[in-house]
Amino acid sequence: IRAENWFGENHVIHPDDEIDVCVGNDVDDVRGTSRLAPAPAAVRRQQQELNELFAQYRMLELAVDGDSGKLTRQMICAARMGLGLPVSTGHLAEGSAEEETIFAAEELRIPQGAATWADKWVLIDETCQVMFTGEADRGIVDVYPTSTGEPDFETHNVQAIAAFRYNPAVENDGWHDSSRFPSEVDNPQNGNMYKPIYFNSGQAIHGAGYVPPVPRSKGCARMFPWQMDELISWLGIGGITEATWRESDIRVTVSVQGDYRSI
Repeated sequence: IRAENWFGENHVIHPDDEIDVCVGNDVDDVRGTSRLAPAPAAVRRQQQELNELFAQYRMLELAVDGDSGKLTRQMICAARMGLGLPVSTGHLAEGSAEEETIFAAEELRIPQGAATWADKWVLIDETCQVMFTGEADRGIVDVYPTSTGEPDFETHNVQAIAAFRYNPAVENDGWHDSSRFPSEVDNPQNGNMYKPIYFNSGQAIHGAGYVPPVPRSKGCARMFPWQMDELISWLGIGGITEATWRESDIRVTVSVQGDYRSI
């Protein structure tokens, strides 16, 4: 059961948790998705269709290589979020109704969980390792890949928390490390935070040189630096040159949802 559900060694099962007890059948019985990848030719078509669907957003374009690997399933998961399908990182079954829905889609809708009552909102999904941005209930602005907190340093699930601090760190080209971890010197090679926006105590959205489709952060949500600059431009705070603690300066609401399962 541990292997079937991708539970870590210290995972705790709580009352009302849904778990897959049908072991070894190559199906995620909680989500109904296959654990087996489609044939490479089918995956290549899926990758082409996904690239077309996400061309207007900032997810990185997939290599059309027939490998239903982590990056492909990250984008499949994001498509499920934006089309109201059951959210998972499972493979996309060839010929399924789900595949047909994704292939027919021309744009994504606001995912469940977004704080659409806020003028500007960010929705981070730990299951998919993606970040949606939007403006009230008017629609999605963008979709970005992210990497959330690794085990023992998880990004906490929160609903509609106002971002309360922004540090442009202009004295060091935007690179800031408030905890002196992992290096005493702030720079992109050392994996420190690029222009962090804090939303939940010490957790932040920030740029980083490495953004894998799996959790690798220390409680934060990473973006690539140029994507962080885009987020800052969208929020209209690019002209701020000193750290601010005023929510009224930043004006964005952040939600975190989901539960990472290995892809």
